[in-house]
Amino acid sequence: MTDVLRDIGKIARALDSIANIEFKDYQLSKGQYLYLSRIYENPGIIPDKLAEMIKVDRTTAARAIKKLEEKGLIEKKADLENKKIRRLFVTSEGAELAPIIQLENEYSNQMALHELSPQEVAAFSQALKKVVANIDKEWLSVKKGNKRSYLEQIKE
Repeated sequence: MTDVLRDIGKIARALDSIANIEFKDYQLSKGQYLYLSRIYENPGIIPDKLAEMIKVDRTTAARAIKKLEEKGLIEKKADLENKKIRRLFVTSEGAELAPIIQLENEYSNQMALHELSPQEVAAFSQALKKVVANIDKEWLSVKKGNKRSYLEQIKE
């Protein structure tokens, strides 16, 4: 069987590395561009939902959020109904960078899918959505403390 996930990982790491290099000029590093972009796309998102969206733990998200806050690119605001909830918003400085991040994402998509026909892109996208849905289920299950069953195959 082809190790598709290894190839997906290779693609993800390469694009992340490229973006980290390109966004260094904007003082964004280690995937901070991803957090900024998701907050821009989802104004008022809470940190837990952002962590879930990006598929990182709360501590990792909290560190990235803190750094973006320190740089003045995002801000936390208390929820109008529940003051304990802190919602995330981009600042005007962050809003200036978000379109650049989106342009980089669009360019990366164009380069990655360059020689695929529209039908191949549609089929690939549809297949990836299924893979994401499968992995989301696994991710949520493991995050809730459940164990996956692959070790049971050894016992057989």
